[in-house]
Amino acid sequence: MFLQIHNLNKHFSTSEGTLVVLKDINMDIEQGEFVCAVGASGSGKSTLLRQIAGLDSPTSGEVKIDGKRITGPGPDRGMVFQHYTLYPWMTVQQNTEFGLKLQGVPKSVRREQASYYLNVVGLTNFAQALPKALSGGMKQRVAIARALASEPKVLLMDEPFGALDIHTKESMHEFMLDLWQRTGITIFMITHDVEEAVFLSNRIFALGARPGTIRKVVNVNLPHRTHTIKRQTVFHDYRDELMDLLRQHGQEALAVV
Repeated sequence: MFLQIHNLNKHFSTSEGTLVVLKDINMDIEQGEFVCAVGASGSGKSTLLRQIAGLDSPTSGEVKIDGKRITGPGPDRGMVFQHYTLYPWMTVQQNTEFGLKLQGVPKSVRREQASYYLNVVGLTNFAQALPKALSGGMKQRVAIARALASEPKVLLMDEPFGALDIHTKESMHEFMLDLWQRTGITIFMITHDVEEAVFLSNRIFALGARPGTIRKVVNVNLPHRTHTIKRQTVFHDYRDELMDLLRQHGQEALAVV
């Protein structure tokens, strides 16, 4: 397996005692998969992503990429957030090069790599523009290009399309599928949007809350992935299965409170 999460638990100490956020998380993800973790607020999605990114450490258990245990952030993982986190005083080119600059990559090399990935996301003509000149979808494409420029093994996405309007979001969904198919990169994305998870991923980990646990793994097999698939019964069946599961466990969590 390429990305492995074994017996991961995460606890936080609070004034009221120990808060168990993630419990007994196990995932084995193959190289080149597009995987989503879906769940309501309180299911530990963001905490899980932080463990993979190396931004936080598990209470117990481990996360490995390509057999190597994660102990902190690294260039083998690219990160895309919900909000674009672009520097407004930098051009699109400079923003895309920024991670490479922090890694000490020579100027000529980082310019070449950043230019390549700006072309991949279709923004070559905007390389010298400032972020204020871009639409929301274009800004998120820059953020994706910046993450890809370091040529990571895994692209981590934290509800990356949550701030976009519905039409831009649908456009970005189709863009992401095309990008994934062309690059073959492993993608791990968290979202609360069930339809988004079904449309994009080939496997979905449904998380329950309080504590966050894996309730079910759903393998998604859609015949073709364009916006028209959302009208078909097979898409509705996946969506309804996940919605029912999350609704059931949401009610269980509320009953515990």
